[in-house]
Amino acid sequence: MTQRLIVLQHHQAEGVGEVSTWAERRGVTLEVHRTDLGQLPAVTHHPCLLLGGPYAVNHAPAWLERERAWLRERIADEIPVFGICLGAQLLADALGAKIHTLDHGEAGWTLIHFSDGSSLHALQWHEDSFTLPPGARSLASSERCAQQMFALGTRYLGVQFHPEWNAALVDALNAHFGDDSPLPHHADTKKFARVAKWLDQQLDEWWPQ
Repeated sequence: MTQRLIVLQHHQAEGVGEVSTWAERRGVTLEVHRTDLGQLPAVTHHPCLLLGGPYAVNHAPAWLERERAWLRERIADEIPVFGICLGAQLLADALGAKIHTLDHGEAGWTLIHFSDGSSLHALQWHEDSFTLPPGARSLASSERCAQQMFALGTRYLGVQFHPEWNAALVDALNAHFGDDSPLPHHADTKKFARVAKWLDQQLDEWWPQ
């Protein structure tokens, strides 16, 4: 049986990035759907990954409301879900958490502190966050955001920062958003490499065996 990962993409400039590197290594086929263009997939029994995007769960456009309903159905079916940034907020919301706006948003390289005592510099660009879903474990935080990563069992993993962003994707974001982008305009090769390695490990551990 072909290994397949359903990817929900919410914006033209926010692609899969380093997820594609992991998928190629694992022999996983990525099936990408642009939900902002109405490409919400049919019922699926494959694992799902939700990317980020410049939208707010609490003020969702109609297409994002349809995605929220679709996601609740996937959770009811116990389909594994990995959420990143907006995707993490959508997953937290579907699992019963509350979404709220931070006093101060986060952008650029940020130090993430993990519950095991380790840390990692990762890129961020967000103004909203979430409470911890009932029964979930908080796995990371930052100076401005208490919930940077959570897990509920082995199926559901939410990451507020952007481990999928690589230099090429950041260049695309900077080109698209221009002066509105707070992201760096030079590639920190070592930081990107460390984050990519971290993402590989997380996806390996989350991916159903």
